[in-house]
Amino acid sequence: MSTSEHFDIVILGSGQGGKLLAWHLARSGKTVAVVERRWVGGACPAVACLPSKNELWSARVAHLVRNAAQFGTLTDAVKTDMRKVRSRKQDMIDREIAFHLGAYRDSGAALIMGSGRFVEPKTIEVALNDGGTRLISGNEVVINVGTHATIPNIPGLEAARALTHIEALELDYLPSHMIVLGGGYVGIEMAQAFRRFGSRVTIVEPGPQLMSREDPDVAEEMRSILAGEGIEILLGVRPLSVSGLSGDVVSVTVDTAAGEQTIEGSDLLVAVGRTPNTADIGLDKAGVELDARGFIRVNERLEASAAGVWAIGEAAGSPQFTHVSVDDFRIVRDNMAGGNRRTDDRLVPYVMFTDPPLARVGISEGEAKRNGLAVRTASLPMNNVLRTEATDEVQGFMKVVIGANDDRIRGFTMIGSEAGEVMAIVQTAILGELPFTKLRDAVFTHLTIAEGLGPLLGKVPPRTA
Repeated sequence: MSTSEHFDIVILGSGQGGKLLAWHLARSGKTVAVVERRWVGGACPAVACLPSKNELWSARVAHLVRNAAQFGTLTDAVKTDMRKVRSRKQDMIDREIAFHLGAYRDSGAALIMGSGRFVEPKTIEVALNDGGTRLISGNEVVINVGTHATIPNIPGLEAARALTHIEALELDYLPSHMIVLGGGYVGIEMAQAFRRFGSRVTIVEPGPQLMSREDPDVAEEMRSILAGEGIEILLGVRPLSVSGLSGDVVSVTVDTAAGEQTIEGSDLLVAVGRTPNTADIGLDKAGVELDARGFIRVNERLEASAAGVWAIGEAAGSPQFTHVSVDDFRIVRDNMAGGNRRTDDRLVPYVMFTDPPLARVGISEGEAKRNGLAVRTASLPMNNVLRTEATDEVQGFMKVVIGANDDRIRGFTMIGSEAGEVMAIVQTAILGELPFTKLRDAVFTHLTIAEGLGPLLGKVPPRTA
């Protein structure tokens, strides 16, 4: 084996946490190499978070224009130019690439574009994208390889060349009928976007409700919102086979309570979950253990089973949100410097960027019941929030979970306008260990959506003891 190039830190994968760690360590005087096989800056700015929200916003604009008459603005027939939608998204990606290249240059971290594979502990062979190989090693190694869309083993699916979110965001035409396999966050976001662009959309979900992790009332509210926009939603149906070719003519045969049914469409999008990118990268030679699902085993400090090896982001089993990867970066940064930060004491919020969005922080009502936690709950329809009288954004509701025998805020869920921003207020209160009465009695600006927190918390039942 040829002599390796040695660095203080080698990071495999340039996702959010990895690149922030690389830039920080390089600015601190460490020699750092980042190996990235495809996307400068990782998936978030290239094919995931930012591009998807870019197109979701274009879809929201299309929806507002189509419904402008409700607000007194009359328009002619509305048509979506998917080439322009894609072009707007690509312009943003190009800006992100330029920013990331500049950040690598300014920090001094080396960005190596190629596919990396461990050949021995802390040593990675890189098959360079432009040809040739490099062998690099580090005093410490950080694995940040992320996940990819799961493709289920359904007969005919692979041959149908189904879309994942990556290919769907590259479409420069409008599908006449998009079939979406999966009723989770990605599937729902993309389903609503393409419906608003003008496609007919059908969601196929094997489970009894959309968004299996959410409370039934939350899932039902989202189902009602999507159905109200003309999205067909099939629940409790299991895909049996696929035939045809996505982008041309494709059909999905499903098993329903009433027997087999065939759904015919033009395009097929698969959004049923994520699989870690840990296969065939030589982790066995690095002494890095995986769990039963293929995620890297880490402790609360994000240390892998091999000494001097860390893992961050989705491949380490962290919640699949970019903001969690940012926190993973902070944990590893501080622990590399001798600290003792952990993952098991953090409060993770999230938002599904539908319109209206879904936001949650802390435990849900269902989770409290399953864990035997005595709680009080209160909910408030969005049409009781005065701001919606002015905006007509009346869909959804807020729900809060409070301890039964104390005034601690245990969780908050909201479907409604500006849900993510309102949720952040509650998250701050939870982090500050404020009793819910402090928010209940706070003076919120009129007219804002956050003003609804007052009447919501005013409905919390009295303590049981």
